[in-house]
Amino acid sequence: MKIIILAGGSGTRLWPLSRDRYPKQFIKLQGDKPSLFQETFKRSLLLAQLNDIYIVTNEKYKFLVMGSVEELGYEYSKTNIIVEPEAKNTLPAIYAGVYEIAKKSSDTVVVFPSDHMITKGQEFANIIKNSEPLTIDSIITFGIKPDNPNTGYGYIAPGNQKLNGYEVKEFKEKPEAEIAATYVDEGYYWNAGIFMFNTEIFINEVKHYAPNIYNAFDSSNNVKEAFSKIDEKISIDYGIMEKSKNVAVAPVDIGWNDLGSFDSFYEVFDKDENNNISDGDNVLIDSKDNYIYSEKGKLVTAVGVNDLIVVDNRDALLICKKDQSQKVKKIVQTLKERNDSRVEYHVQDYRPWGSYKVLEEEKNSFKIKRIKVSQGKKLSYQMHYHRSEHWIVVKGMAKMTIDDVERLVPAGESIFIKPGQKHRLENPGKVPLEIIEVQMGNYLEEDDIVRFEDDYGRK
Repeated sequence: MKIIILAGGSGTRLWPLSRDRYPKQFIKLQGDKPSLFQETFKRSLLLAQLNDIYIVTNEKYKFLVMGSVEELGYEYSKTNIIVEPEAKNTLPAIYAGVYEIAKKSSDTVVVFPSDHMITKGQEFANIIKNSEPLTIDSIITFGIKPDNPNTGYGYIAPGNQKLNGYEVKEFKEKPEAEIAATYVDEGYYWNAGIFMFNTEIFINEVKHYAPNIYNAFDSSNNVKEAFSKIDEKISIDYGIMEKSKNVAVAPVDIGWNDLGSFDSFYEVFDKDENNNISDGDNVLIDSKDNYIYSEKGKLVTAVGVNDLIVVDNRDALLICKKDQSQKVKKIVQTLKERNDSRVEYHVQDYRPWGSYKVLEEEKNSFKIKRIKVSQGKKLSYQMHYHRSEHWIVVKGMAKMTIDDVERLVPAGESIFIKPGQKHRLENPGKVPLEIIEVQMGNYLEEDDIVRFEDDYGRK
């Protein structure tokens, strides 16, 4: 059995928690517990060997994927990470993984989104194994038994029974509330977007119903070339599932939630006696049914407020009524139209070597960052035209290279880099390295970097 994990997407309905550069599947939503992506990877290991797990993602998330797996303690092959050159929706992404798997042999494939919560992982693994006989002649989608008439999910109408599942009579788009209630009464299932199939059957269905995608890969030498020949964005639901005559649904009760909006947090996260989800340090008086999130170290207080969502990051504050949280994506669209970088970046950004957090900045003047470099990692050997940098080591031992001259700098000491000087920061030690970086200049954006050497293939 092989696994394909889909790790793209931007999670616009969870802004400002989720940003384009750091979407919800990589966020640790519950303190130090694993992220949704990490939970998906662990769940995949219940079904397949490490080298039988394939991850389809984009260039922006490639190093987040690698870092997340590394944090779990696994040495994972980069060759199993398939990078989409551009987002073309789920069908091209899934087919890219299937095409890679099929080069070696025909096999059973399970497709997991990486941003869903499943609390009954072992039970689900058992159901998947028991459902494998259905893949002899069917593409399987796993259906969730609804516990409410939710309008945020598509629905599946079951037909005749087939082994431990049913033939799919019809797929239904996200309905209005009244229609959703009818679907629940008639025994429909939520479409969870989790699939299982045999590679040969899936490839034949793509060849029949989406020949442009089949031909794009069949006539190309790599994923990048294939994607350049696909001229539309198309989901697996629209491209295959709604058209194929060989589709079955296997019902599951697995503690599933796609965490698609802040509303859905209420179904899975712990609440206090007043149904508030909030950090224990916050002070809420005469307030109930709220979701309140703030960064560590920041106190939030509230008096007499109900049914609110408050997400307070250092660079953005969201306040909305709970029943309006689906509209958060409209805020993201407005910010995109303004070319506002807060859609894409957090003040904290993650890189293949570690992370940095912007502590203070004044445009075209200065920027102060806290930079963390993981053990054994190094930044690129680089140069800036428009800014100088002053580095102060606050934790660990830094190995610094300036114009090909190396030196070790311990905690408490600092070093200055002039504009135009080649430089590199490296952590040669066994503990994380932390420095404070003060940038000064008339242009401080991240694209003022000229790289000469880079361990991660960046240009």
